Amino acid sequence: MLNYSMFNSQFKNSKLKMREAHNSKLKTQNAQSAQFKTQNSKFKIQRMITLHELLASRDARHATQQKLLAEHSGKTLVCLTVVMPGSVKRNQQSLTAAHAAVEAMRKAFGQEQLLELDLETGYEAYLITPMPLLEAKGIAVNIEDTHPLGRLFDIDIINADGVPVSRDAIGEKPRRCLVCDHEARYCMRMRWHTQEEIWAKINEMVDSYVEARKS
Repeated sequence: MLNYSMFNSQFKNSKLKMREAHNSKLKTQNAQSAQFKTQNSKFKIQRMITLHELLASRDARHATQQKLLAEHSGKTLVCLTVVMPGSVKRNQQSLTAAHAAVEAMRKAFGQEQLLELDLETGYEAYLITPMPLLEAKGIAVNIEDTHPLGRLFDIDIINADGVPVSRDAIGEKPRRCLVCDHEARYCMRMRWHTQEEIWAKINEMVDSYVEARKS
């Protein structure tokens, strides 16, 4: 005969263990969330942007590129954006990286025509140069690979069709991951690194760069 008293006791104990496990998981998630908020509290955040705003900014950037290509036919267009994970695209770190990138671009390409846009969806800069397409790509790759904040720079060379020139076109290797030394595209696709790891690396890079500039 089934012992209902024992069954009910085992069932209650099982539910209690499940509840305790769930509560423990929630505490872990809350702790991680609090840690992430603490890391971001040091940033001068304006606001989080929505997915709609992010997609709209990409369309606007493409339109700007097309306009500049049409106005400067026969010249090369260099487009800068900043690699910044998460929904906050304009903060102390992104602005530091953007200003460093613009400075590096001016030095490398000369005092060419430069348009800078300080947007909540992320800093953008556009440079027009008479330099040949592949030569400009070589300079862009060199900045990305050698500058202390280069891994936060996304410097595209846009061809006449509005398409970014790939690193393959000049025989260069793919970009490396911000955190490890693997190819960045694989780490992004596989989500090998947490937001905390990525932000810790960004903080380290930016802090080191700022301190070095002081000396």
